[in-house]
Formats: sequence, C-alpha cells, structure tokens
Amino acid sequence: MDLSFLASPDAWLTLVTLSALEIVLGIDNLVFISIAVARLPEAQRPLARKIGIAVACITRILLLVMLAFLATMEQDLFTLFGMGISIRDIVLIVGGAFLLVKGTLEIRDLIGGGEDEDPRTTKSSSVFWVVIAQIAVIDIVFSLDSVITAVGIAQHIPIMVFAILLAVAIMLLAANPLGKFIDDNPTVKMLALAFILLVGAVLILDGLGTHVPKPYIYFAMAFSVMVEWLNLLMRRKAAAHHVPGAGEW
Repeated sequence: MDLSFLASPDAWLTLVTLSALEIVLGIDNLVFISIAVARLPEAQRPLARKIGIAVACITRILLLVMLAFLATMEQDLFTLFGMGISIRDIVLIVGGAFLLVKGTLEIRDLIGGGEDEDPRTTKSSSVFWVVIAQIAVIDIVFSLDSVITAVGIAQHIPIMVFAILLAVAIMLLAANPLGKFIDDNPTVKMLALAFILLVGAVLILDGLGTHVPKPYIYFAMAFSVMVEWLNLLMRRKAAAHHVPGAGEW
C-alpha cells in the first residue's frame, strides 16, 4: 500500500479534520449505546459498551471498503408518490423508526419507574446479546452518515480508516464515564432519550428527502446540554447549602 501521500501537510490536516467530524458524528451513537446498555446488570455494562463501539468501528471500515456498494445505495430502487426511494433512504427510515420506538419505550419506563424493577427480571428481559444486536443494527444507520461524510472529505481510504480508528479510540475512553454520568443523573438520561427521539425524527425526514442541516441539530443539542449543566450546578449548590432538619417544627 502506497502511503507516500502521508508526507503531505494536506493529508494530515484532512486526518485531523475528519477525526474531529467522526467524533462529533459518533456522539449520538455513543449516547444510544449508553442508553441501550443501561438495562444490563452493572457488571456487564462496560463490556457491552466496548463491544458496541468495536462493532461501530468494524461497520464503518467495512462500509469504506465497500465504496462501490455505498455509491449504489443512493440510486433509486423505486418511486413512491413521485419520490425516489433508495437503499439508503430505506435504511434511514427504518433506523429512525427504531430510534423513535426505542426512545419512547425507554422514556415510558423511566417515567413509570421501570428502573426500580427486580434486577433478576431486568437481567432476563435484557439479555446481553440482544442489547448488542440492537447496538449493531443502529450502528449501521449511524455509520452511513459517518462514512458518507468521510468519503466526501478524504480521497484516500487509509486516511479515512485512521480517522475512524482515532475517533473510536477516543469513544472507548469516553464510553464508561459518559455511561456512568447518564446512569447517575436521571434528568440527563431523559435529555439523552430526547436526543434519541430527535435523531430518529431527523433520520426519517432525511430518508423521505427532507434534509435537516446537521449544525442546527448540534446547536439544539449543545444548547440543551448547557441548560441541563446549569440545572445540575443549581441542584448541587442547593444540596450543599441544605441543612438537615431546617424548616422542620
């Protein structure tokens, strides 16, 4: 394999830019993985997160290798109500619907106190490999966006692969802290589930031919995270100043 292009400063700039984009595009995937493994016994969650991220890495690299197939995914298979439908559109619509259903069920359980169920019941209903299968399915959907972006920016497959591996390494480091933070803060978990619903709706719209610019989505997410961060600071400050027995008669 000829790697002489790595001597070019442009190649390294592309690598850094693409790695940053891969990390940003992987955030929603990481949030979904954290939500999906939350129903597993705590001892199994770190392993499930690592396997989920590894599956995402493998999926993205396989799609890169299958560039010819990726190109055909945007060719219309049939027309529905005057609108061309491609393989990519079908994957996005199905994946978005899956996220909407998954997010809605998780929110229902969170509001209904599903987290307080018997751990043995949770363990039997949320089998380890079933969770991994869910992650694998949604990884395909998220990887499409990531790989198409990579193909549009970089011209050399090694640069794309290096960028993906670098992004995955950072995701592996962030997975457990992010997962624990979401588990320890119910309001953050609700916000994460709202993100899942938002991403699901955007995927369906994209599959139906209505493109929503990603900067709008990321701005909405960043603003929501900032508000939630302020809420967390306010609650911690209130808890620190709370005097046990104060106000009691």
